[in-house]
Amino acid sequence: MQPRCLEVASQVCFNGCCPSPILGFSEPLNKTSKPRNTSATCRQNFAKTTTSSIFPNTHFTNPESLPSLQESLDGFIKVYPQYSETYQVDQTRAQEYNHLAISNHTCLDYIGIGLFSYAQLQKHGLDKQILPSASSPPPPQNTQNMHVPFFSLSYKTGNLKTQLLHGGQESALESAMKKRIMSFLNISENDYSMVFTANRTSAFKLLAESYPFKTSRKLLTVYDYESEAVEAMIDSSEKKGAQVMSAEFSWPGLRIQSSKLKKMVEMKSKRKKMKRGLFVFPLHSRMTGARYPYLWMNRAKENEWHILIDACALGPKDMDSFGLSLIHPDFLICSFYKIFGENPSGFGCLFVKKSTVPILEDSLGSGMVNLVLAKKPLRLLDEFSGTDSDFEHLSKLGLQEDELDSSNSFSGPISSQATQSGRVEQGETSESQTTGATAKQKVSKTLEIVESGKPAEVMRQENGILEIECRGLDQVDSLGLTRVSNRARCLINWMVNALLKLKHPNTEEIPLVRIYGPRVKFDRGPALAFNLFDWKGEKVEAPLVQKLADRSNISLSYGFLHHISFPDKYEEEKTTVLEKRVSGAKGAAKNKRKEKGDLGITVVTVALGVLANFEDTYRFWAFIAQFLDADFVEKAKWRYTALNQKTVEV
Repeated sequence: MQPRCLEVASQVCFNGCCPSPILGFSEPLNKTSKPRNTSATCRQNFAKTTTSSIFPNTHFTNPESLPSLQESLDGFIKVYPQYSETYQVDQTRAQEYNHLAISNHTCLDYIGIGLFSYAQLQKHGLDKQILPSASSPPPPQNTQNMHVPFFSLSYKTGNLKTQLLHGGQESALESAMKKRIMSFLNISENDYSMVFTANRTSAFKLLAESYPFKTSRKLLTVYDYESEAVEAMIDSSEKKGAQVMSAEFSWPGLRIQSSKLKKMVEMKSKRKKMKRGLFVFPLHSRMTGARYPYLWMNRAKENEWHILIDACALGPKDMDSFGLSLIHPDFLICSFYKIFGENPSGFGCLFVKKSTVPILEDSLGSGMVNLVLAKKPLRLLDEFSGTDSDFEHLSKLGLQEDELDSSNSFSGPISSQATQSGRVEQGETSESQTTGATAKQKVSKTLEIVESGKPAEVMRQENGILEIECRGLDQVDSLGLTRVSNRARCLINWMVNALLKLKHPNTEEIPLVRIYGPRVKFDRGPALAFNLFDWKGEKVEAPLVQKLADRSNISLSYGFLHHISFPDKYEEEKTTVLEKRVSGAKGAAKNKRKEKGDLGITVVTVALGVLANFEDTYRFWAFIAQFLDADFVEKAKWRYTALNQKTVEV
């Protein structure tokens, strides 16, 4: 029987009465406010109910002891009855992303905002590019849609400040794409300018190259993990003389060390009436799932910092509760990165507040991109046939033939239904992180594309405005923040609790899994960082776990946690937990900051997307449970060592 308080928690948060963690109001403004106190109590009871109701007083010591998928699902629904209200997500997954079921693929390496649904690929002739499995029937042909084009990225160099101030020659495609994205993120074109970048890293680097670090000397970042994008910004800023500082995270919970961060934020500047520098704040950790109080941004603003919000870790509907009107950052970066089960390229977006643009310096850099159509001609609604005259019509839209041929990076399909407007769909260029390559490339060899029978989507021009459908954004728009966030909350907390139930046999119940950052918690994000340990207490290397997961058709990744601060009572544990990351050229000079950043923990990472379902989490749990079998682990380690290479096929 579910406690009444948990039901209230669900209802309160569905109705928006619960203070949003996005806004960072951890305490009620009026301490006598009963609804706020009730909400806080129910949040606490959510965690208590999860830990006490999911496999209560039970530990699993071998893979065969796990309950079946159906038994686990029944228990899951009893604890989280509100999950059943998200059935529309399952319908969308079945209709638009059926390749996941066909390939029996579990994608747990997704985070960020997806733009197009995979079902659209089959409507644009991509079925010929994907090899079906030998046991599957040949995919249906859809020749009438072969003229519908795909957009791509074309790199360009230029002055970021000039681009933001005056814009540039913008195609109808780019204008429609920009309008759709800003509308989805609830960002006003009157307040912000936007440029397309090749990826997240390019956006960070572009900003660093243009930011006036000579006068606003400091760069303060808040990341508990290594990020290629942030490192690129740091390298560029240091070349311009910036003083780089980083927040630290206390062991073992990896919470922000508030006293140190406060001191850095409020550090007195020798020059009065000058901005202190750039404060880079992520919405939550992309690895541990920890959410950070947004009040840090208010404090930074009060202390004359320019604020950059890294929104790349947001889910597709989180921006609805973001509250830009309250925070109004100087800069914001988001990326359209990864599509479920596949990883086509995409792009990033850099937003700059128009009142902040004048402070930027002139800088010629690379990283900005144009969005261009593929070489195939456009088929407009009921009138485009792919003739030369139609191509001339394309040119009038600002899409010249030479532009179409200059693209160098596939991004995704463009389409539009006559009943919809201002919509686009695409993926995001994969950020080549040190978090390890994902294992999705195998999937394309076994995918089977099934025609859904819906009419083909096309672009259309109405009153001189190009309208583009973006089915992926439409889907999450229709689902809403409540369903999306509540579904992820149920799945990630069940996963955390289930993992903690795995114990090695005959070893005083040594846990198999060590989780870093928040455990079961109402406000945690849909990401998880952990490591596995064998029955002797030795760590199973993260790359090996990833490779074995790939063998089981499960996509996950690994990364590097750093900036970890150990209190005195954990000093002994520090020597056993921290490891030194091997990177860079031998003999290369390193400063103290980089040497300190080389100490951390390599971890396995999981990130749930909008379409994740209970079967995904159960399959992952069952895979991890295999590590309770000592023979399974020893055989994997032996093969890993015998091959003596970093990338191992298992």
